[in-house]
Amino acid sequence: KTNYRNYYEAVLALLRPGGAVLIDNVLWSGDVADPSAKDEETVVLRELNRFIASDSRVDFCLLPIADGLTIARKR
Repeated sequence: KTNYRNYYEAVLALLRPGGAVLIDNVLWSGDVADPSAKDEETVVLRELNRFIASDSRVDFCLLPIADGLTIARKR
């Protein structure tokens, strides 16, 4: 999980406009929504979700199915 941001940037650089990046486990069994959860992986996922949601290079959707799925479509 700690490298998800690096993977995201690498994939986004290779992706053409209209392509999508899918990232699994972004809700981390609900821990991402629990402010008392402070373990490294949870914090990294929380920061990744915030970053992608504000990334002007993509349209963002987080689906709350299973452990969470982020879909980021490159503009």
